[in-house]
Amino acid sequence: MSGNGGNSKDNTRVSSGLPGLDDVLDGLRIGDNVVWRVNDLEDYRRFVTPFIESAASAGRRIIYLRFGQHPPLVSDTTNNIRIENIDALSGFEAFTGRVWRLIEEHGQGAFYVCDCLSDLLNAWATDAMVGNFFRVVCPFLFELETVAWFALYPDRHSRTTLDRIRQTTQVMVDIHRLGEDVQIQPIKAWCRQSPTMFLPHREYNGRFIPVTHSSDATRLQAGLELAQLNRQPLLDYWDRLFIQVASAIEAGDEAQSADILDRVLNVLISRDPRMLELAKRYLSLESLLGIRARMIGSGYIGGKATGMLIARSILLTNQPDIWQDNLEPHDSSYLGSDAYYAFLVHNGLWPAIMRQRSADGYLSEAEQLRQNILAGSFPPEIRAELERLLDHYGQYPIMVRSSSLQEDGFGNAFAGKYDSVFLINQGAPELRLAALEDAIRQVYASTMNEDALIYRQQRGLDQREEPMALLIQRVNGRFHGRYYLPDAAGVGVSRNTFAWDTDMDPAAGMVRLVMGLGTRAVDRIEDDHACVMALDYPGRRPFRNQDENYRFSQHLLDALDLKEGKLTTRPLSLLSKELSDLPLQHLGEVDQPASRRAEELGLPAPVWRLTFQPLVSKGQFVARLSSLLKTLEAGYQHPVDVEFTLHLDDAGEPAFNLVQCRPLATVGETKAATIPAEISDRQLLFRTRGHFMGGNINLCIQRVIRVDASIYSRLTVSQRYEVARLVGQQVRTGDDKTMLIGPGRWGTSSPELGVPVRFADIARVSVLVEVAEMDGDMVPDLSYGSHFFQDLVETGIAYVALFPSGRSCVYQPERLPGIDTHSRDVSPERAIQSFDLRATPLQLTADVVSQNLACYFPD
Repeated sequence: MSGNGGNSKDNTRVSSGLPGLDDVLDGLRIGDNVVWRVNDLEDYRRFVTPFIESAASAGRRIIYLRFGQHPPLVSDTTNNIRIENIDALSGFEAFTGRVWRLIEEHGQGAFYVCDCLSDLLNAWATDAMVGNFFRVVCPFLFELETVAWFALYPDRHSRTTLDRIRQTTQVMVDIHRLGEDVQIQPIKAWCRQSPTMFLPHREYNGRFIPVTHSSDATRLQAGLELAQLNRQPLLDYWDRLFIQVASAIEAGDEAQSADILDRVLNVLISRDPRMLELAKRYLSLESLLGIRARMIGSGYIGGKATGMLIARSILLTNQPDIWQDNLEPHDSSYLGSDAYYAFLVHNGLWPAIMRQRSADGYLSEAEQLRQNILAGSFPPEIRAELERLLDHYGQYPIMVRSSSLQEDGFGNAFAGKYDSVFLINQGAPELRLAALEDAIRQVYASTMNEDALIYRQQRGLDQREEPMALLIQRVNGRFHGRYYLPDAAGVGVSRNTFAWDTDMDPAAGMVRLVMGLGTRAVDRIEDDHACVMALDYPGRRPFRNQDENYRFSQHLLDALDLKEGKLTTRPLSLLSKELSDLPLQHLGEVDQPASRRAEELGLPAPVWRLTFQPLVSKGQFVARLSSLLKTLEAGYQHPVDVEFTLHLDDAGEPAFNLVQCRPLATVGETKAATIPAEISDRQLLFRTRGHFMGGNINLCIQRVIRVDASIYSRLTVSQRYEVARLVGQQVRTGDDKTMLIGPGRWGTSSPELGVPVRFADIARVSVLVEVAEMDGDMVPDLSYGSHFFQDLVETGIAYVALFPSGRSCVYQPERLPGIDTHSRDVSPERAIQSFDLRATPLQLTADVVSQNLACYFPD
């Protein structure tokens, strides 16, 4: 064995720099990862120095990965070594990704010296992720035929982490120190063996002599155990952190409590300074212990869970007289963000993650990764916790909701971008566990949905860490025979900047209400309508008469069907006859003319219409919701958007279950723009009163892309999807301010109701215009409070709905230059008309106070 970093007879062997240690280990091998378990880092340094010197003398490329808080192991003046400084505070994914890229960059045959792995605990506060980091990089280093050295303090890690590192590494050596008595003991040496290799060894004149007398080994072990009597047992760092929380509560020391509160919030709640400031004001140490008690794994609980908990605390702290009795307790559990990374590592998906995170693979690698996530399995320790979670919920339906790190933050709602899954939670325990695992995989896989990826990319978030935590909640509701559903649900916003009446105060807020599950409140309903109310004028609806009020009311209910085991949509007319205990008297009105006609025809009567007038006019609903929104806006110091369900008592008075709260995305209000008093007919493209959103609008439009309803109406379903694809293609071809005009609803999933584009395809437009065309089959839908609404507002897209047959609307597409209104060619290509208006741009002007909007060619 040579001492110069290699062996002339065997190119697979490498020297440790100490011939005596080489004799003990039968030398190192190319591909070895060597882990030193120490109690004093100076003992590691003592072995690192000769290793570096030996490798340098052999002409090896040596990289020092510097990330610890301890003094450097290597000085800047050391020959033939490159120091790579890496910030562990950037998080597990960013740190591990950076190390991965460095290993790729330095390629085959490089030698590595790493700081103490235990220092990563100070950055991540979670022991499991240290093990996962090692499980990611160790096989990659082995594959590239490197030699890498690591150190750790074994008493700072759990047995699970120590076992995983031991299983993954090729060589592991313990250094035992008792006073001046220092011994090394190999624990693992892959593919090598000798009769005394795994005995303790003492150094003597450059040699390491095995301790062959058992009495010597026993005395040393007894001394080590005595020295460690007062040390904590091998607990996860995460568990020790919360033991400190409990100690701080018991001690009652303000300074200690403030310090531990800061530390826990930064690793459990958020990295966003604004959310952390809110959390400091409204989350106590006791509440953090409550979160920990309901948590599986470690890491962040994510934005959705954080928003819900902070909002509840704001209400109970600032208005206890109202909300102690009228805010229902939540029953939530949390799957920490570290479980997401553990899942990826457990299934060997880190190389795929690295390919997807590259510029070339960001979208192209996503679908295969999504499929791999759906096919993945869970680590055993996570599965055991999921079983216990199901024991807690019994057979109540539950919901598995996305709660990523950046979700529901200031400026980044991610509304509807990630999946949430209802679970009926019926059947044998093993079937319920399998369904829960499928739901978790589905939410994890939704991180690779194209819409979510483009959303992140457009906001400059594509290279920021975005681990997926999960919020698992008991579904609020009642059993009604084979169905389970809440009495009502809704979305409330504290700032109604898109009021449809000049008397309405934007600060009063708005609500979007449905009976049954809230899916029909948060999603853009394709074949039905939610009830939209301004909270200062809840009786005023954007309809011309009672017939329209009934026509555009909710006719379909979402419920959980326990018999079929799935979410189902049922007509109100059928469900009201099937179930006698629905609270219709508190939510609807009997349509007397329709009921008489039904009786005459021998059909079931009465006919109910879900206008929500009894709820609004007879009880405390409006007052309580207004109070809730104002209190939360004051607490957040920002407009808010909430999701809730209602539980009605026998008198119809509501108790609120707050499901979600996030900062409301708002379009910045520009100065009021003046619409010319006189716009000639030849200048006017369209004009409307109301039916727009985006606040005060003052835009110069340089391009119009229009879908011709007369052609689109004659296309087949597949041709309409082709139109959607071609529209997206055209939108992406230029950077001019673009107005998109089309029949019915943009972004619908039903081509008979509009153009089925994805939001990612139209996210670059400035104005979206929906036109009621095709004999009334395609009707615009403003969908206040829906995910589509959030997308428009966050992206800063102005929205206009045109009803050409209405008294306050004029629409003249023939004013567009060069428009072909007599085409007989029926094809997807001919259905799309594009107008380059850079030479003669359109002006779009809207005044939110007068609710007037005009789009015209200026003089």
